[in-house]
Amino acid sequence: MDKLIAPRQIVLTILFLFISFSAHTEEVLTLGVHPYKSPQKLIKIYKPLADYLSKHLNKTVNITIAKDYSTHIQQIGQDQLDIAYLGPASYVKMVSQFGKKVILARQAINQKPTFQGKIIVRKNSSINSYEDLKEKRFAFGDPNSTMSHLVPRFMLIRNNITTDMLKQMHFLGSHDNVALGVLSGDYDAGAVKEAIYYKYKSRGIKALATTPALSEHLFVAGNHLPAKLSANIKHLLLNLKNDKDGVKVMQSIKKKMTSMVPARDTDYDNLREILDTLQKNNIIQ
Repeated sequence: MDKLIAPRQIVLTILFLFISFSAHTEEVLTLGVHPYKSPQKLIKIYKPLADYLSKHLNKTVNITIAKDYSTHIQQIGQDQLDIAYLGPASYVKMVSQFGKKVILARQAINQKPTFQGKIIVRKNSSINSYEDLKEKRFAFGDPNSTMSHLVPRFMLIRNNITTDMLKQMHFLGSHDNVALGVLSGDYDAGAVKEAIYYKYKSRGIKALATTPALSEHLFVAGNHLPAKLSANIKHLLLNLKNDKDGVKVMQSIKKKMTSMVPARDTDYDNLREILDTLQKNNIIQ
């Protein structure tokens, strides 16, 4: 009886060891996201994408949130992340410091893979040109905001308006605060993203100027990933719009995201020029 059982026990033992070994050696991919919200919120937002990729790649995809933007840039730059979601400015900084990565896709919001902002004034304002901004009160959002500070500041510089020519310049923390500050008359002009401009337009603001169109947020892959795997991830992202579950993934990330579309490094060249100009003028590091 013992002689008959022994081979069966050996087979079961080998099978158990094989399953255990497979579980421990299963490839795990890391999806990194910059900390634009709390880690808890971001994990909830990106879990549908991680689950979707895990299912279709047959690999576990874990989400990690960096403690700050510079750490996120360093992690993807040094290939410590397999997949990373980046804002345009972070992408440009990352390439400048560490070199190019594999661009997987960029997001399109309401069919547009670019975004813009506005310099706004009250509808009945006498300000009709950059020159008219001299000795006026100007409101920005957050100092690190692309559309409520960095790009509008570049536009002022390009039109020969420096902050010492303004009567006041304040950072109000958010795009909404800027729009409300201009509407209330506390400020003569301000800088907001396009969505906020349209949100408050009917309440009495107009656009003095429109920013250049900048390429949207994007996903990149680490250079250490096999080319075939990067290509598979790229294919999945670009085809999210064609899949019912894929659409839910996009809407979890951003309600108005309609697709992920191809992108090239050169799509971010105009932002490079803007950041270079700001750096030369000691506005950013």
